[in-house]
Amino acid sequence: MTAGRALELLRRPNRPRRATYVELFFDVVFVFAVTRLSNFLFADLTWAGLWRVMLLLAAFWWIWVLTTWMSGRLDPDRPSVQTLIVTVMLASLLMSVAVPTAFGDQALLFAGLYVVSQVGRTVFVVRALRRGGVTAAGGRKVAWWILSAGLRVAGGVVDDARLLLWTVALVIDYSSAELRLPEYDLRGHGLTSSADHLAERFQQFTIIALGDKIIAPALKLAQYHYEIERILALVVSFWTTVLLWRIYFYRAGVLLPAGIVASRDPARYSRSLSHLHLILIAGLVISAASEDVIVSHPVGHNNIVWVAAIAGGPAVFLVGRMLLDKLTFSRVARSRVVGLLLLAVVVPTTVAIPPMLVTTTVNVVLTLVVISDTISWRRHPKEPAPAR
Repeated sequence: MTAGRALELLRRPNRPRRATYVELFFDVVFVFAVTRLSNFLFADLTWAGLWRVMLLLAAFWWIWVLTTWMSGRLDPDRPSVQTLIVTVMLASLLMSVAVPTAFGDQALLFAGLYVVSQVGRTVFVVRALRRGGVTAAGGRKVAWWILSAGLRVAGGVVDDARLLLWTVALVIDYSSAELRLPEYDLRGHGLTSSADHLAERFQQFTIIALGDKIIAPALKLAQYHYEIERILALVVSFWTTVLLWRIYFYRAGVLLPAGIVASRDPARYSRSLSHLHLILIAGLVISAASEDVIVSHPVGHNNIVWVAAIAGGPAVFLVGRMLLDKLTFSRVARSRVVGLLLLAVVVPTTVAIPPMLVTTTVNVVLTLVVISDTISWRRHPKEPAPAR
């Protein structure tokens, strides 16, 4: 491979940076993955179950983020790049299938597929570019992946220490990004990150998670007769999804590209965006799991775990949205803080009422947040502030 052919792998600077069809095709698997994770959490609504699901979610998210990062720099229309994306897609599909037993019989399979996806992608890019004489500083990244891979494979074998080993591996994976250990360094070749592309991709994954919140209660309703209380529960759940969609996309969600461009350190800003969106997605997964409860037991007896899940998902989402505000505008909207305080004060008193009414209470709080946002931004419109 010549240097010229290696450089052909890079996205051309003058090419539109919208998501390509192969990237959208890649996302289809993660629709399934998010649904599997919310179902898995619904089946085990405990603190231990929540931590297991969050570890799996973080693994899927990191595969998606790094593949998105790669496709924003390389040309996804090239056959070799498409082959890599589809291969990672297949591995992610098999990981999704293994989710219910990822901490059991299929632990080694899940860990192995994760390792193959992450290490394989890095090695492919580094070797392809180096053959053409393009500097690719991925050696340190590969070394970190190998360390993480060893812990994940060990966790796939050792039952008792699996949760601990996979947690440490996750910390290593995410720390390597904060330590600025790139998979490849393409500076000097006219290749820059596209703010529009990256922001659009984050928005698209958020839509995936919001879509799961619509699908989860609808699938649950299909398992029952269409009693009026279950239909009302579906309507209430849909209302929650619409409110969270509005809270995300109003202003800060739309202004993500401008925020990246305005930041003094776009790379750091983009890494922060990836971490903040993981918090947002986690809130949506928790909320989707709770909506299975709402449709299954709309007017039945409640318990503290269900209440925590019903309110916890939107609360985590609001925390992520607060951090996104802080990153984009260098300020936090008071409505987020007030909304969290209201959830903390009001929701614990709802244990004695049915799940559907708890959700309605949460929705009233979220509606107040939406109304406050709309009034505030119309009176005091803000542009993204330069991030430090």
